[in-house]
Amino acid sequence: MKKILLTGGNGFIGKNILESPLAQKYEITAPRSFELNLTDTENVDEFFKNKNFDVVLHSAVKPGHRNAKDRSDLFYSNVRMFQNLERHKDKFGKFINLGSGAIYDVSADIKDAKESDIFKKIPADEHGFCKYTIAKLIEKSDTFIDLNIFGIFGKHEDFQIRFISNAICKTLLDLPITLRQNRKFSYLYIDDLMPILEFFIENDARHKSYNAVPDMKIDLAELAEKIKTFGGKNQDILIASPGYGLEYTGSNARLKNEMPNLKFTDIDKSIKTLFGYYQDNISLLDRNLFLEDK
Repeated sequence: MKKILLTGGNGFIGKNILESPLAQKYEITAPRSFELNLTDTENVDEFFKNKNFDVVLHSAVKPGHRNAKDRSDLFYSNVRMFQNLERHKDKFGKFINLGSGAIYDVSADIKDAKESDIFKKIPADEHGFCKYTIAKLIEKSDTFIDLNIFGIFGKHEDFQIRFISNAICKTLLDLPITLRQNRKFSYLYIDDLMPILEFFIENDARHKSYNAVPDMKIDLAELAEKIKTFGGKNQDILIASPGYGLEYTGSNARLKNEMPNLKFTDIDKSIKTLFGYYQDNISLLDRNLFLEDK
């Protein structure tokens, strides 16, 4: 068994990794923040004493989204976490960083973005600038790669702000589906991330950066209609602003060139699966959390 260090194991992506087939195939160590404080250099140094790993899966992040409890020191915290791990690269083989499509700069349309476009613009927002800076550092590290994730959805995500889960929960609770403005996304189903991670754990990458996005692009209004249909209800779909907002889609040509047999779950199947998950856990949903959009 290869030994994997997973950071951010208590987050959305981390929890799904620990419940995926990867957890049976590999020996995964996923320390909690009180066991490994990635912003504390001395704590990270102590953690790596007498420890070696084949791969680091870095999914830990200080979030800057609108539901984050603390958005201060975003750049400092995220870059410091990366650097505190990078300084121990003699203690592991590969490093797979779970990055973001925000590296392309979300202040403008990101339409079918290609990895060759990275670094052509410096993102205006702090979150994107974090990703940009870390990607620059990854360029200088031989065994490090960056996976750019645009939209991603599945169980354990923050259903108060993540559109697909939010819309499913509102459907189950007989509330209208709401969105600020229609936008087109490259939405990756969380289960489809796992074979991508397994491939790069097992194989050497030809490039430093890959867009981890599916073949299909879809807009929020289409998703809302699908969810409404699956729910068998006739609730309203409310769109606050007319027209289209900024696009957020990427090309997966580079990824599929290395993984030609990679298949993505049909969007209808993935939504139905997630719908079933929330149906099974409907007793845990507090209706009051969905009465006001965040």
